[in-house]
Amino acid sequence: MPANITRRSFLGSTATAMAAASALASRAPGAEVIAGFDQTKTDFDRTKAWQPFSDRKIRVGLVGYGVCKFAAQFEFQNHPNVEVVAVSDLFPDRGAALAKAVRCAKTYPSLEEMVKDDRIEAVFVATDAPSHAKHCIEVLNHGKHVCTAVPAFRGDIDDAGRLLECVRKNKGLVYAMFETSTFRDDLYAMEKLYAADVFGQIVYCEGEYCHPHTLGAPKLDSYKDWRKNGAPMWYPTHATAYYISVTHGSFLDVSCRGTAPFDKSQRRPNGIGNIFNSEVGLFRTREGGLCRIIICGSQGEYLEAGRLRGEYAGYDWHNGRTDGFVGEARGRQRLQEAKAKGLQTKKWALPPGVAPGGHGGSHGYLGDDFIDAILRGRKPAVDVLDALNMTVPGYYAHLSATKDGETLKIPQYSL
Repeated sequence: MPANITRRSFLGSTATAMAAASALASRAPGAEVIAGFDQTKTDFDRTKAWQPFSDRKIRVGLVGYGVCKFAAQFEFQNHPNVEVVAVSDLFPDRGAALAKAVRCAKTYPSLEEMVKDDRIEAVFVATDAPSHAKHCIEVLNHGKHVCTAVPAFRGDIDDAGRLLECVRKNKGLVYAMFETSTFRDDLYAMEKLYAADVFGQIVYCEGEYCHPHTLGAPKLDSYKDWRKNGAPMWYPTHATAYYISVTHGSFLDVSCRGTAPFDKSQRRPNGIGNIFNSEVGLFRTREGGLCRIIICGSQGEYLEAGRLRGEYAGYDWHNGRTDGFVGEARGRQRLQEAKAKGLQTKKWALPPGVAPGGHGGSHGYLGDDFIDAILRGRKPAVDVLDALNMTVPGYYAHLSATKDGETLKIPQYSL
């Protein structure tokens, strides 16, 4: 264990993560259980201790403390380079609970009021998904850095263009989307291996977000029932990240099919007219490969997973291996050459007291990456282009599913 990660701080941060997972998993009998928060197992490079880059503290505001309690999940309150100076939620009891959770004295009744606080330098938007783009635009237009829960937008494709234009206009401010798959151990390793040209070009890859719902349980609560009025592919980023965060490329087109309940009496269109509870899309990638994405709510294993096959090697942790790398002689040679040049496929050590958290030990890393991006003036792990390239394809995938699998072009974005 690195010298500056003491046993006490390690155990303390682990206890914090487990307590949060327990609180989120605790539900009344028969109620829906929120999966993913209990997935705290992760690994990191234990040969290098965390080293502070700066003693500056970024003054952060947090907004949104709904059913997932997301605003308190990304360790801002425990980060040595952060001071949480204000929090907000539209519901006063939630705002008070958030303030208590992150040890903050100042609350605001809305984001619109909080962004007027000149002390705040950055805001984490953990509000309802349909408002993510609008709220990020509000923050950026007030001269503050912003990070957001996923997806980048939900439902209104025009939000994609509005968000991109706002980021362009506010050069020098960091926009980051907190896609948890990006810091799962397997995807992180894939990204480093791809950047080192170990795989060659990606021939085929898969991304899966399968979230089975408790039969007979009421749907998870959501502001203005947004969770009830969407489509599976409108929440695609846990799966699409397994190509986008690996390559930082894009999808060119998609053909998608949806499955509706087999019991026709259950095929009641929701608020947007959708009847599908699962959707599967085949995407053409920018480099000429193919990617299958599945977003489903049917019964079976809970999955936020992916795998890939390249010209020289592939990667798949869901094959029983402790190391997901699979390659023939040339692939293994490329791996050894990359390692000889210093390739590291494990994540870095977090600051003492900062827990990796849930969704594969990603929460703490996303928070740390955002703060480090501000301090160093660099791009975050998931910038606006990656965020749109993860989110927008899902919009067109669902549209394809409504057109019986018609292949649809996907817009390409640039800054």
